[in-house]
Amino acid sequence: MTDLAQRRIQRVLDHMALEIPHDWDAVIATFDGHPRYELYGTGTVFDGEEAVRQYFHQSRIPFPDQANEVIAIAHADNTVLVEFWLTGTHLGPLRIGDRTIEPTGKAFRMRMAASFEFAPGKDKILCERPYFDQTLIAKQLGLG
Repeated sequence: MTDLAQRRIQRVLDHMALEIPHDWDAVIATFDGHPRYELYGTGTVFDGEEAVRQYFHQSRIPFPDQANEVIAIAHADNTVLVEFWLTGTHLGPLRIGDRTIEPTGKAFRMRMAASFEFAPGKDKILCERPYFDQTLIAKQLGLG
């Protein structure tokens, strides 16, 4: 494995670890100047620092203890691929469309994957693309 591949993998591991304690300034610093998230479970794109910070804030309201546990990680070309468990407890109001679902206190554990894109020769993240089935969380919370 090249030094660049190792640095990229470490950057992604740091990025994911920093999300757990909500160290958003440090998470933003893992990006190459312009943070971007493309959520393939919902088709939503958060483009730019303000939008990404809003995503962090909104996604942690219902699940303030949201965490991740890396299962596998690999580097290929300009991408790092990660398979992981996403976990959390429904402790705050959850907005789904125009509905607000009060906290159930139930926990979820969902297996998912994400790709992290890098510019050629660079070791800072251009874009994170998580892949997931949003209905799995609702089912585990007893909502559908």
